[in-house]
Amino acid sequence: MSAVGLRLLLIFIDVVLPLAVGYVCKQKHFLTEKQCNLLIRINITVIATLLTILTFWALPLRTELIFLPVSMVLNAFIPIGIIYLFHLQKRFARPADRGSYILAAMLTNLGTLGGLCGYIMYGERAFAYSQLVVVFQNIITFCFAFPLGAYYKYSDESCAVGGLSQMNWRHIFINWNQLPAVGMVIGACLYASGVPRPAVLTPVLDALIHIAAWSGLIPIGFMIEFSSFKQYYKQTLDLVPIKMLITPAIIYVLSTFVFSDPVLIGSLLVLMSMPTAINSLFAVRLYDLNVNLAMSAFITTTVVYVFILYPAFYFLVHAGILPFK
Repeated sequence: MSAVGLRLLLIFIDVVLPLAVGYVCKQKHFLTEKQCNLLIRINITVIATLLTILTFWALPLRTELIFLPVSMVLNAFIPIGIIYLFHLQKRFARPADRGSYILAAMLTNLGTLGGLCGYIMYGERAFAYSQLVVVFQNIITFCFAFPLGAYYKYSDESCAVGGLSQMNWRHIFINWNQLPAVGMVIGACLYASGVPRPAVLTPVLDALIHIAAWSGLIPIGFMIEFSSFKQYYKQTLDLVPIKMLITPAIIYVLSTFVFSDPVLIGSLLVLMSMPTAINSLFAVRLYDLNVNLAMSAFITTTVVYVFILYPAFYFLVHAGILPFK
């Protein structure tokens, strides 16, 4: 089997299959909601923390690639800017619904889908670029998105008891879900201090990536409710042009001032047009927001990307119509 065939197989093994397993586990009552939440907690506080330590421990940053993390910041906050510019969030009266919509717009599925799609398109270089970008999305996830989820949770709870003054702001920014951010600091300190990461940890890192995919996607499959999807998908359809067309177009224009390498720019476009992230669903679930609304965004954007946008981009590039080869 070719390398591309193996990567396509990985998409099935590490993305489609665990989603299906999670869905079946719910239908057959093999998993309870409490066990599902525990799996999410383990994924974030244990597996994600270990991954961030190991990743940051061996992360050399070159100055010419500094726009990659900048692009991740833009990718997270351009959609939020568009939403607030056109007051799209005002469609949702409840803070829990508004928070779910904002988190679905902010986070992008780089970790699981981005690396695989980049590899299929351009090989190892694109995969390396994706991992560099993922590191900085983790910072946004654990330092901004999770606190934002807590903000909307307490906003929702405070509506009946006197507003935001009732919030526990310490719990928003200091809680167990921030452990991966601590892992980033530990890994960066180890790298900066010149301590080499032992070679024996490389296969451990590889195994953790697959474990993280399964422990992360099984709860997502468990949460899928196709009946609720019908209720909310129209309210999240606008995320398709916002996240997957307008945002990458803006980042592309900016990248042409920084990069001349067509493969790097093409890789960036693949990554910046990714669908709603798994971590947005984690944040929504952890902070008791509207899971069904966020799930609708996840399903809609993922289906559009996997079956329409990515195949179209792949064809246009390899046919020589787009200059990113």
